[in-house]
Amino acid sequence: MKKITRILCALIAVVLTFSCAAFAAAPTEDRSGNPIVLPAEINRIISLAPATTQILESLGVLDKLVAIDTQTPAYVQGVDHLPQFDMMTPDVEQIAALQPDIIYTSGMSYIEGNPFQALTDMGVCVVDIPSSASIADVKLDIVFTAACLGMEAEGQALADEMQQAIDELSAIGATITDKKTVMFEISALPYIYSFGSGTFLDEMITLLGAENVFADQVGWLAITEESAVAADPDVILTSVNYIEDSVGEILSRTGWQNVAAVANKDVYYIDNGASSLPNHHIVDAMIEMALAIYPEAYASFAE
Repeated sequence: MKKITRILCALIAVVLTFSCAAFAAAPTEDRSGNPIVLPAEINRIISLAPATTQILESLGVLDKLVAIDTQTPAYVQGVDHLPQFDMMTPDVEQIAALQPDIIYTSGMSYIEGNPFQALTDMGVCVVDIPSSASIADVKLDIVFTAACLGMEAEGQALADEMQQAIDELSAIGATITDKKTVMFEISALPYIYSFGSGTFLDEMITLLGAENVFADQVGWLAITEESAVAADPDVILTSVNYIEDSVGEILSRTGWQNVAAVANKDVYYIDNGASSLPNHHIVDAMIEMALAIYPEAYASFAE
């Protein structure tokens, strides 16, 4: 009798597990905390954020896209034929005419208020995913994007794969005791921009066993040339892609010849898209960073 009871309990547990998985509640808030009501069926998607469009690409739903932002074609192939909108000044009337079931947006669209309120009032589901500052939040963004389409399991798989790669990299980083200092430029002279703590790129540098020279500051930073030279980084990374040779530009800067990274020619380009778009592709940037900073320690990640 006890054996039968145990079997019945096990069967009930299995049924409950599959029932919960099959009827998992759809998100009721977007990543900004705004209430949302997802349509029962989603066949027409507009993505106004390149990071989100890349997630949709990995989920295999690009065929459902009916429009994108103007930046996305630089990062996702095969979508340049779609209608395109400026993410900062979207044409709401034209967007409405496309009859989207869901619109993914980012914080870039809300700098001067909410341009999508009229669409929300019409019953269109608009979900906002602000640019995340931590790896943990990037993972949540991935899962949320997928969950809106009823694909939470697929989104979780993407996030788990990303985390597995990060764990493998950080395991090596934890063994490094002679830490190099790193400066990462996201904008070149005359307006140098970098970042401090509280950013996923700073987090990645730390996990790799290195130190961000601006970690004592917080967020995205405007850096003076004097402070950059004074920081004297061992390695300089740059994601600048709007000049022809960003590495060469740094190596040839007047007055930088005594900076360790320049003197030793330890200046490297890191893919702009992989390092700037907060999604699962940040792992690609992290591998590039690892091979640039500690090529011997991370040799197993070289292609």
